[in-house]
Amino acid sequence: MIDSIIKGILEKKGHEVICIDLSQVENAICDCFVICHGDSNTQVHAIAESIEKETTEQLRVRPYSVEGTGNAEWVLLDYGDTVVHVFQKPFRMRYQLEELWGDGKVTRIEESKQSFII
Repeated sequence: MIDSIIKGILEKKGHEVICIDLSQVENAICDCFVICHGDSNTQVHAIAESIEKETTEQLRVRPYSVEGTGNAEWVLLDYGDTVVHVFQKPFRMRYQLEELWGDGKVTRIEESKQSFII
């Protein structure tokens, strides 16, 4: 799942991609957050669509819900155990989810990476 999500992000040049493993964090709302940002609402929307396309084509899995596509400042894709946050950078800086869930294990993904294993 994570590989397909990251592939979708990198296809549309998402920035500062991180995965936060929350599986060992007490009272976490899911097992994993994937967080990235785009430079505009158009790019954020394209990243979210690319993620959906990859997970649907590769895994035959669709998100349970997608929120925020209207203004594309912060799009959330809920896959149950994995939640994806695609921000515009100012909104990512404002909400600082990385800090809020800092107890989890953070893995940073290189933007230039063509293939990856988590």
